[in-house]
Amino acid sequence: MEGKDPELSRRDFIVQAGFSGIALTIGLPIFGTGKVNFPSLVTHPGKDLMSWITLDQSGKVTILCHRSEMGQGTFQAIPQIIAEELELHPDQVNIRFAPANPEKFGPQPQEGSFSIRGWYQQLLKLGATAREMLMQAAANQWSVAKSSCYAENGQIIHRTSGRRLHYDQLIEAASKLTPPEQASLKHRKDYKIIGKSLPRQDIPLKTNGSAVFGLDKNLPGMLYAVVERNPRFLGKVKNFDDAAALKIPGVKHVLKVHRAVFANLCEGVAVVADSLWAAIQGRKALTVLWNDEGFDHQDSEQLSEQMLLNLKKPGPSQKFEVAFQESEKNIEAIYETPYQSHSCMEPLNCIADVRPDRIEIWGPIQEANWTQADLSERMGIPKENVTVHMTFLGGGFGRKAFTDYPHEAALISKAVKAPVQVVWTREDDMRLGPFRPGASYVCRGGIDNHGNISAWQTISATQWIGQEWSATPYPAPKSSSYNEGDLEGFLKPYYKSIPHYSFAGVPTRSPIPVMWWRSVSASTNAFASESFMDELAHAANEDPLEFRKKHLPDARYQALIDRIETASRWTSRGQKEGWGLAIAECFGSICAHAVKMSRKADGKIYIDKVIAVMDCGWYVNPDIIRAQVEGSIIMGLGAAIKHATTFKYGKAVQQNFDTYPMPRIADSPQIEVHIMENNEKAGGVGEPGLPPFAPALCNAIFDLTGKRIRQLPFDLDKV
Repeated sequence: MEGKDPELSRRDFIVQAGFSGIALTIGLPIFGTGKVNFPSLVTHPGKDLMSWITLDQSGKVTILCHRSEMGQGTFQAIPQIIAEELELHPDQVNIRFAPANPEKFGPQPQEGSFSIRGWYQQLLKLGATAREMLMQAAANQWSVAKSSCYAENGQIIHRTSGRRLHYDQLIEAASKLTPPEQASLKHRKDYKIIGKSLPRQDIPLKTNGSAVFGLDKNLPGMLYAVVERNPRFLGKVKNFDDAAALKIPGVKHVLKVHRAVFANLCEGVAVVADSLWAAIQGRKALTVLWNDEGFDHQDSEQLSEQMLLNLKKPGPSQKFEVAFQESEKNIEAIYETPYQSHSCMEPLNCIADVRPDRIEIWGPIQEANWTQADLSERMGIPKENVTVHMTFLGGGFGRKAFTDYPHEAALISKAVKAPVQVVWTREDDMRLGPFRPGASYVCRGGIDNHGNISAWQTISATQWIGQEWSATPYPAPKSSSYNEGDLEGFLKPYYKSIPHYSFAGVPTRSPIPVMWWRSVSASTNAFASESFMDELAHAANEDPLEFRKKHLPDARYQALIDRIETASRWTSRGQKEGWGLAIAECFGSICAHAVKMSRKADGKIYIDKVIAVMDCGWYVNPDIIRAQVEGSIIMGLGAAIKHATTFKYGKAVQQNFDTYPMPRIADSPQIEVHIMENNEKAGGVGEPGLPPFAPALCNAIFDLTGKRIRQLPFDLDKV
């Protein structure tokens, strides 16, 4: 077939044959109205699949996944939702990535655990509308009422006579119908594939090596580039000597380049060659002289001192101070969390092909819409002429949602007038950020004479994500709030059960670039708040689980606590065991962890087991949920006891896994994941499982040893 993609054919992943005739192309929810619009009869070549669902006359059903897939399971879950209402068996469905097109597919960012919780209702309506159109087409052909027909396994069946028509026999007629404004949705009890642990279609591809990640993609005539970037982030290129680099066989170009990191242009020198190896060798031969004047070259110790000083800046809330002082018992604690690298297994990379009138991008893009809009604005190309192709991502965690690396690749491609793949080495990826910001907290709490929390205050000091978008100095910190504001990760019922609460946040200025990291602020906030909650429970001489339970009267939270209590056998804990509990919520979901620890014969303490209870409301695939919670726990384990990014003279110290160690299999505890069943709206899954782990771990250590851990990371062997 003309225009057929040989790469797709080779993988037997998406069958593109059969689209040269008439197809029913279904797509575009009109966001905010709940209605669904459809094009009418469509005649087009097979590879022009620019809508959600295509049913062709050969019987093939292709469902597009409009979000990036970085291991979190949307590649399976989104089509699984549509196929449920469309009455398709999973074996009848092919899945393909959709290109960036917000007008056709709506917002496509993969962040905030939003793919299912923000989209499931529209996706259900999309599948149901397609089903209703096919049923109406069959009813018209049989001259019967639509209500006498039903859909099953890609067929429309007449209840009385048993007559049946395959979807491919109804395409032409259905494509001429006006879509109904409303389509009835199934009751949850009638789901056949939603709620089931269906095998993921991407897993075989990833295990047999046929899945295409960014680094696997290749284009005819493509060159390769690596960039020597300033390790102090804001430094400028004073001059460079490329004579030795250009002598390396295969090196074609050496040029100054930049990338936009928020409002800053971070500079570097690109070496472009006909192979990645030649480009890397050329960079080694390159000499660059940097101008690092005009900004601070901070050490980690200086950043920590600055944050601790900033905790004292907010003015007091007089109402809170009165309530705090009148409490029966008062406690105060400071918690510190470090900077962290994203350290995805697949380092950053991007292919750009820039022509005078258009741009094409291929790569592990986590935020296709933003990349498309950013390149359009910066490169002066109309947005409709900027095409962003998403490959599989070898991890993302927020870093690959940023636009700096496609921007840099586009500038290099434009300069050399050829498609270019820019590859970041592991060292580039780990030392250049942006990073999760370090943070410091002071928590103050009071207990009344009934053992209840009478007052709670959290003041935080950290770099604010996105602060580099403004060069204007922040105003002086305001006074602490009183019974208003919130803290990401803090459980919502606490705002009602705690009579006096106060929050304040102080921004910390630094040249170090920071951005979102898995679960964003909740990843550090929950360590402070849930560690302090445990300290308050002990100050009140109460069991940490029961203490939380009486401060969380909402039925949903009570059910979750009951589940973690039962799953952990909390009331029958052994005397030589250490148990810690923590609960956090973010992105619409609530997650509780209970960590069990013990001291072995060698004198060291070990994590024996982690029991997690996830309440994400309505959900699609329980196996994906378990995998995401397990992955979150392992990532949280690494951030708690294994790794951190530190700085010396303004440069990141850790550059590879020898100094930024990841948890190994031997470090991984037994993990048990339970999923709550309720009628709540869908919440996120990819991130909420991370925040409770570190506080649950540290609370378990206290229970076992009597030692409080208030600073991360720490060495478990030395506790």
